[in-house]
Amino acid sequence: MQPENLFDATSALIVVGGTCLATVLRCGLTDTRAALAALSRLGRKEFDAARVRSELAVQVRGMQRDGVLRAQPPTLGDAEFDEATDALIGTRSVSALHKAHTAHKRRRNHLSMRAVRTLNQAADLAPVFGLAGTLISLSQLPSGAGSGGSFTAAISMAVLTTLYGLLLGNLFFAPLARGVARRAADEERDRQSVLDWLEKQVVEALPESPGATVVRHRAVAGGRGR
Repeated sequence: MQPENLFDATSALIVVGGTCLATVLRCGLTDTRAALAALSRLGRKEFDAARVRSELAVQVRGMQRDGVLRAQPPTLGDAEFDEATDALIGTRSVSALHKAHTAHKRRRNHLSMRAVRTLNQAADLAPVFGLAGTLISLSQLPSGAGSGGSFTAAISMAVLTTLYGLLLGNLFFAPLARGVARRAADEERDRQSVLDWLEKQVVEALPESPGATVVRHRAVAGGRGR
């Protein structure tokens, strides 16, 4: 096998260019930008759970020692946990912590879903343009005799465009879509673990709500009555 025979610029232009153009036209510029942004983050880890937890631990110790009233919102460099801890300290309620987390999680999931949907769309379109390239090449078949070279070139282009479409869809765009989805799931798992840890650490430092105090007093009174 000669590797140089596996490359044809015209075939690649039809398949790659057609797939990218059709994806942008079908998904729109906003979703395309979301996909490109997600791809740019694949090679790096933006959320460092260990770092955020270690920085939060300093703040948590202060809450446990002095209470939430004297705590100052930390600056962690992470928008979600900066906002969540600010809401926790401001409202002295774990529900505010969860509310901020849910809002950011919904926003992240929306962006990742748009990126994955765009890449999956490209994976579906690539074989279509492989077939389109095949049809274009077959339309160039010579009709007369004595054109063996042109006949061979047209058949070669037909085979290569089909091959490019299959490879581009199944070995490029589909794995990228799966990689974006997997990275998003891993980040959500890390964020949830830090959130669960933070909630367990600060729940004792938070002041009790009036309802909880009444329930506790009733429980104590009932125990004494027995």
